[in-house]
Amino acid sequence: MFLEAEPSGGYTPVRVASRTHCRDAHAKTEALAMWLRTVLLPLLRLYLCGIRVLLYQMFNRSFTLPVLPKQNGRVAIVTGGTRGMGYETARHLAGLGMHVVIAGNEREEGAAAVRRIQEEDVEGKVEFVFLDLTSLKCVRQFARAFKDRGLPLHVLLNNAGTMMVPERQTEDGFEFHFTLNYLGHFLLTNLLLGTLKRSGRHGGCSRIINMSSATHYAGVVDMEDLNRRICYSSHGAYSQSKLALVLFTYYLQEQLTAGCFPVTVNAVDPGMVDTALYNNLWSLAQALKRPVAKTLFRTPAEGASISIYAAAAPDMEGVGACYLYNSLKTQSSDSSYDAELQARLWKKSCELVGLQG
Repeated sequence: MFLEAEPSGGYTPVRVASRTHCRDAHAKTEALAMWLRTVLLPLLRLYLCGIRVLLYQMFNRSFTLPVLPKQNGRVAIVTGGTRGMGYETARHLAGLGMHVVIAGNEREEGAAAVRRIQEEDVEGKVEFVFLDLTSLKCVRQFARAFKDRGLPLHVLLNNAGTMMVPERQTEDGFEFHFTLNYLGHFLLTNLLLGTLKRSGRHGGCSRIINMSSATHYAGVVDMEDLNRRICYSSHGAYSQSKLALVLFTYYLQEQLTAGCFPVTVNAVDPGMVDTALYNNLWSLAQALKRPVAKTLFRTPAEGASISIYAAAAPDMEGVGACYLYNSLKTQSSDSSYDAELQARLWKKSCELVGLQG
């Protein structure tokens, strides 16, 4: 309140809105706008992607794997290979004669997966090795132990992932989706890249396969807030991690091609698959998902077919920088081809994990 002079020379009180009240109202408006932009919009984008995929799967059959050549003598690492698509991929590659290392963070589940595959009397060898992708220390230990064995590496399948977990940080202080789905695999791939280069040859390239998702079309990589600390959205964090994998795929392939190294990198999209990934959905979404999953979702074996194809098909020899869906080379999101964004993400990722860019 202040006093305003009247023409007669007297004074009358005049009330004005306090600056504090204005600032509070402005802050609330900004907070609402941020919530709409960083929480609601990613949610809507992600579910719209899901609807589109379901409509496609309603009218199109799942990709059927062709007969693949034997892979005797080749070595593969499959992250998250203890269950779901990872397990089906490991099982099939072992059946083709590969030596498959299943990397996962559940020891009992890993041992059970190995037993089940061995009971099928596969031609290849299969083993489980502990790997926690949310721990950069553990990733380094895994890579060091693998290299100490002196084994070649012909296929690195970055399959492990998580979806829609509540906000949480890893032991290194990074957002959970970003680390498990992308950053852990980024470090693992770089640490094993020398082995992959030495193991490949022209006409028999080593292969890196990154498991992405149609949700990457809804993804936005926020270089100023990769850990989503300003305003958290599990939907935004998940779709960002899947877009990051595609950006990583294209940038790494460009570097490998420039160096004439016999290694290819591709991203794969399995479609919507009935796995434990959906266990973190809201209760209502869970209830709606169950009847739909029975008729429209793919089985883990069907979802794994595209990874297996990328890992072992002769058609994919020497072919890199592809986004594969239903065995087709498909256009990924416009932002995934942004060369500047690819380079910025690569440089930032190197800084975060302690690698030289």
